[in-house]
Amino acid sequence: MADPETPIPPVATDESEDDRRAFRGEAYWARPLPAFGDPRPRILLVGLAPAAHGGNRTGRMFTGDASGDFLFRALHAVGLANQPESRRAGDGLALSEVLITAAVRCAPPDNRPLPEEFAFCREYLDRERDALPGARVMVALGSLAFDASLGSLARSGIPLPRPKPRFAHGAEFEIGGYRLFATYHPSQQNTFTGKLTQDMLQAVLARAKRSAAPEDSGVSAPAYVPAEKLLRGPGRPRSSRSRAPRPPSR
Repeated sequence: MADPETPIPPVATDESEDDRRAFRGEAYWARPLPAFGDPRPRILLVGLAPAAHGGNRTGRMFTGDASGDFLFRALHAVGLANQPESRRAGDGLALSEVLITAAVRCAPPDNRPLPEEFAFCREYLDRERDALPGARVMVALGSLAFDASLGSLARSGIPLPRPKPRFAHGAEFEIGGYRLFATYHPSQQNTFTGKLTQDMLQAVLARAKRSAAPEDSGVSAPAYVPAEKLLRGPGRPRSSRSRAPRPPSR
């Protein structure tokens, strides 16, 4: 989506042998990552940055690491992805209605982007959003992606509500014709500790999908279902066909 004349941010990753041992012998992408998903999306899903041994290795957003496994399992469950796993580019994964992008395009050391990295990459997010007039729903994965999403809207001239929206899992805001949803990031720190569960993430994605549906479509997003009901066997999730509960009024 970015203009080819736009400067490419430097790749800032920790390339120690210890960190790369699990994927020794593999060729790393090790370049800025483009957005991935439906070219005519209704939902823009904004992450933080590529993982050093996930997207930075495979060349595709949220692909090849535990965070991606968790995210795509949830996207599949609510009908936004055709399969629940994302292992590598070319594995048959396709998204419907969703484009996945990120606030920072290169893998930062220790998964902690510096302020200058956010500033360097913000034009990519701005141009993607401007080029996708049909994507009026945004889902921010984590507080930093939430702030980046607010910043992108503000830079386009959209006045932000006062007081400024604050990040909270499950929060939802109407901002200048956009609807912004917030969820915890599917990092292992959040998923392994239970701070973010499949039920929680699916609930937000189901609400976002229903919000993005055309008013006259009659389409309702599939509801999330308890995680234990997603499995037919180990690691084999299935999607739900039931209807999503109506979100509370705000």
